[in-house]
Parts: sequence; C-alpha cells; structure tokens
Amino acid sequence: MAEAELQLPHKLSLNERKSLTMTGVTEVVSFDEAAVVLRTQLGNLLVQGKDLQLKSLLPEGGQVSVTGHIA
Repeated sequence: MAEAELQLPHKLSLNERKSLTMTGVTEVVSFDEAAVVLRTQLGNLLVQGKDLQLKSLLPEGGQVSVTGHIA
C-alpha cells in the first residue's frame, strides 16, 4: 500500500467546548476567529465558534488543536 493511501487514526476530543484536539487531519484548508475548515481522509470537517485559535498542527498523525468558544 502506498504511503498516501495509509489511513491516519481519527479521533476528536472536545473539552468543555473550549479546547478541541483532532487527529487524522491531512490539511488545514482555512481558519479564522469564527471557523476552521480541515481536510481529513474521510472528508472535510468544519469547526465553528467564536475567538477560535489554531494552537498546534503536528504533521505526525495529523494532529490539530483548536481553542476558543466552540459551538
């Protein structure tokens, strides 16, 4: 199986609607204070809220962390 075809693990962890950590992200399409659009191997993911900040992006495992008021 080619490396591009390998499935990354997918996990979402939401803590008190203030912190969201995700794995399996292949690309951050766009982000601003109101929305973060992410691409995963299973499709696009839209995270909406207020005062959103992209805190980390780790290429290993496709991990992304978002903080703010997540709707």
